[in-house]
Amino acid sequence: MAILDSKGRLFGKINLLDLGAVLVILLVIFGIFIFPGTSGSVAQVGAKTVPIEVDLSVRGLNVRDPQQLFANGLQKGGKTNVIIRNQPYGQIGIKSIQQLPRTVNVTQPDGTVKELPDPKTNNFSTDFLLTLEGKAQVTANGPVLGNSKVKIGMPFELEGFNYNFNATVIDVRVKDK
Repeated sequence: MAILDSKGRLFGKINLLDLGAVLVILLVIFGIFIFPGTSGSVAQVGAKTVPIEVDLSVRGLNVRDPQQLFANGLQKGGKTNVIIRNQPYGQIGIKSIQQLPRTVNVTQPDGTVKELPDPKTNNFSTDFLLTLEGKAQVTANGPVLGNSKVKIGMPFELEGFNYNFNATVIDVRVKDK
């Protein structure tokens, strides 16, 4: 009896194409469940974890009473939830928060310009300077929080008990590099 007949069957019983398809399926299943590969993101390979400080600028946040934000957790020593590029990072500590005064440029009679406090009483817009602190992994491309690189100009979304707003990264400081 021949090993391969005229119809491409092995020992006259098993088709070689069917045998090949079954082997490919078994190898795929074996590869998925037995050797699933490395876990984590590519950005974290060969990175070390160090403390990081991120300064954020919040411009034109419309809020009636900024003190109510501070009373409900947006304060020094508190924590806030951070979302970077629509990817939740988790909680990160608030190192400092500073409410910036609202000012307006006023032209003087001699042609110079002075920055004076905004006299409007019905202005519900406020500005903040926030400093967040946490742990980041430092790669060759810069610091990474979660799976997102942290760079100047990136938007951060901050969320807490009674707030959800966007801020922009204006400084990134890596400690103990």
